[in-house]
Amino acid sequence: MQPNTLNLIMYSKPGCHLCEGLQEKLEAIQQSEAYALAFTLDIRDITTRSDWFEAYQYEIPVLFWADADATPRPIPRPSPRASVDRVFKVLQQSAPQA
Repeated sequence: MQPNTLNLIMYSKPGCHLCEGLQEKLEAIQQSEAYALAFTLDIRDITTRSDWFEAYQYEIPVLFWADADATPRPIPRPSPRASVDRVFKVLQQSAPQA
C-alpha cells in the first residue's frame, strides 16, 4: 500500500450480483478524476476461508477500511440502488482521517 492511499477491503463471493454491482461502482470511483479519494481495492472471496464465510455469508458485500496500524474499520453498506456519487459519499464520510 502506498503512503496516503487507503486500503478498501470488500468481502464478496462469485456470482453475487450485489457484490458485482458495488465492485463496478468502486472501480468507477477509482478510475474517475472527479472523485478525490485514492484507495486500493482488495476483493476477498469468502468461499476461500471458512472464517470469512461464517462471518459474512449473509452480509455480503461487506466493506472495511484497513491499514497496517489499526483494526479494520467497517463501512456502512450502501444501498444496491445507490449511485456512484452516493457510494463515493459513504466512502468519503467513513474514510480514516489522515
